Amino acid sequence: MAKSLFIAEKPSVAQEFAKALHEDMRRGDGYQESDSYVVTWCVGHLVTMSYPEAYDPKYKRWSLDTLPFIPDQFLYEVIPSVKKQFTIVSHLLNRSDVDTIYVCTDSGREGEYIYRLVEQEAKVRGKKRRRVWIDSQTEEEIHRGIERAKDLSAYDNLASAAYLRAKEDYLMGINFSRLLTLKYGNAISSYLGKNRAVVSVGRVMTCVLGMVVRREREIRQFVKTPFYRVVQSLELPGAAQSALEGEFRAVEGSAWYLSPKLYKENGFLKREDAAALIASLMPGSAQTAGTAAQRQYLVDTDVLAATAGETTRIDSIEKKKEKKNPPLLYNLAELQNECSRMFKISPDETLRIVQELYEKKLVTYPRTDARVLSTAVAKEIHKNIGGLKRFAPAAEFAEEILSSGSYKGIAKTRYVNDKQITDHYAIIPTGQRLNALSALK
Repeated sequence: MAKSLFIAEKPSVAQEFAKALHEDMRRGDGYQESDSYVVTWCVGHLVTMSYPEAYDPKYKRWSLDTLPFIPDQFLYEVIPSVKKQFTIVSHLLNRSDVDTIYVCTDSGREGEYIYRLVEQEAKVRGKKRRRVWIDSQTEEEIHRGIERAKDLSAYDNLASAAYLRAKEDYLMGINFSRLLTLKYGNAISSYLGKNRAVVSVGRVMTCVLGMVVRREREIRQFVKTPFYRVVQSLELPGAAQSALEGEFRAVEGSAWYLSPKLYKENGFLKREDAAALIASLMPGSAQTAGTAAQRQYLVDTDVLAATAGETTRIDSIEKKKEKKNPPLLYNLAELQNECSRMFKISPDETLRIVQELYEKKLVTYPRTDARVLSTAVAKEIHKNIGGLKRFAPAAEFAEEILSSGSYKGIAKTRYVNDKQITDHYAIIPTGQRLNALSALK
């Protein structure tokens, strides 16, 4: 009897697929199997690009004579530490009773690359290959992904992009790391007091390091400039808000507008100029139709003068109501920014947490650039909201949204746009497996 093989990117995901298939699974070494299905897994990358010395032993020694290193044909090899699992997976992919392979690695460029390398090195031939593309690991989503799985060839362009990025990273890292180390390694090692130093170069790493260095230079070159603000404290008898604070600003039309004595529009470079402004405001106490008030003038943090009984004229009070749309939904970058701002945790830590939430089926796929939903998801969003009624902090809001039916028009809003989605839609709660919250690390 012909069987279907499901290959996931990691053991935990393979376990979820095995559960979703509802078969009597027997455990093997590195896989699970029933009468109809085989489920196996990678452990991240099983195959990698070979180092230059695999092409020719002469490249093992770093030399300017062998640069640039740009092979006509790239070589790949099994990573030694995971060779056992590769052997298991390779055997399963080529088993004669397996006629269909369901590729269940992460739905993205990297997940595609992981499987394609395995298939390439295992020399798989003559099998039907289907790509399972899912946005969460809920059982419902797994079943949907299997039912709608496309032929793997539909993702050939994605695989080509993954191969191209890997080659770019490889060539940049190999060539520039060797070149800069040979040119500057001795000087750096001498400066650091070490025997040797390697200059590591990478497509992402070097750019980020450059940004860090540039910012550090700005910090070191920053010169503190003290400036003096003029602030007025007002007490308004009988007003709902009895205490107000006003600040001097040199707006257009003011005698001080664009004055060289200003540091910026609300501050003076010299204390005496700020004091002169205060002095010019002090004489006279004519009553106006405005609200009577006591006033105090402050420069920086020092109280210079205070007079009782003088008045400040309020020329106008404006009230306006503004409508402001809530922000778009979270993608990974926005979520990392928000967690850094609110909780002071690093982007890596945020990714680790949201990845764990994804693997426990609590949120959708985290490595996404989109901040909107697809129209297909918008039609089913009531299921996500309904599940959140069992999550105490969100229960009241979920109930209100469902009872009012406000979710029904979401497809016509800016939060749904198929054109802004490449691989995955925004990160949202699934509304399922809420009992897994207690097991979070």
